[in-house]
Amino acid sequence: MSESVNRQWCLVARPTGMVQTSDFEYREAPVPVVGEGDYLVRTLYVSVDPAQRGWMNEDPGYVPPIPLGEVMRGGTISQVVESRHPDHAVGDIVSGYFGWQEYALGSAGLMGAQTITPEHPLPRYLGVLGGTGLTAYFGMLEVGQVAEGQTVLVSGAAGATGSVAAQIAKIKGCRVIGIAGGAEKCAWLTGELGLDAAIDYKHEQVGERLATLCPDGVNVYFDNVGGSILESAIAHMARGGRIACCGMIAGYNDAAPQPGPGNLFLLIARRITMAGFLVPDFAPRFGDARRDLSAWLTAGRLHAREDVQEGFENIPATFLRLFAGRNLGKQVLKVADPTGSAA
Repeated sequence: MSESVNRQWCLVARPTGMVQTSDFEYREAPVPVVGEGDYLVRTLYVSVDPAQRGWMNEDPGYVPPIPLGEVMRGGTISQVVESRHPDHAVGDIVSGYFGWQEYALGSAGLMGAQTITPEHPLPRYLGVLGGTGLTAYFGMLEVGQVAEGQTVLVSGAAGATGSVAAQIAKIKGCRVIGIAGGAEKCAWLTGELGLDAAIDYKHEQVGERLATLCPDGVNVYFDNVGGSILESAIAHMARGGRIACCGMIAGYNDAAPQPGPGNLFLLIARRITMAGFLVPDFAPRFGDARRDLSAWLTAGRLHAREDVQEGFENIPATFLRLFAGRNLGKQVLKVADPTGSAA
């Protein structure tokens, strides 16, 4: 190792309402020293995800809040650059939660690290082959329990998780409708991704479009946004329908909690099941899911798209892109190219 400076972005303020770049502070620290049994990784790509907004709050969620003054938590694709660990050789590519910093010790990852043998472009291992793809896989197949011939609705359908979830439903023989913001995103859904219809929530009335597109109701709704769109979806669910609650990005930056849907009685009247889930619940089956997702990618049945920004200095601004709806597909940021033969 010749580098001596570890660039970092640290969380220095808890957002009130919309997250700001001023909630983060750029710092420089010494590169960690590798001790016996540890290894050092250099960040290649940083994953940018809506869930990170919740980790910034003081109230604990499904993971502890990020302490103020510490490196912002986030997933990465990294490369081992120094090792005193028998299972991690210099040059290995790993995925883990090493945060918004250029270097980290392998022992510092929130949930450990997984070695990757790249068969696809590296950003794909943060998206369709990473946490977002796994979330889509288990949310659609296990929670939504989609079956051939059913009508499936996906909100946030042009995002990282939603775009994969919608395609999985198509692979399983369903009629799929996506909700997204803007003509470009909707055209991508019905064009390259092959969805049966798309609703532009910025320029169309979601409820009216659902009434036209789904006269017999929606069998499975994969919800990424919550808010008024969730209420519209409930209003158009079929009897015995299922709602998989994945995320509620519409309210992540609100200063006060959004009011809940006003039509929850329909869950009773129509025997609708609504369930939340977290992808770590399915960890023992991640290997099987990745094999399916990789096979679908290779066969051309599953399309992946990454919105790749560049430059370590641009990580906070890239994070804000999510909440402005500027990303198409999985949002990632490139920090560096790998050395050696890694793709």
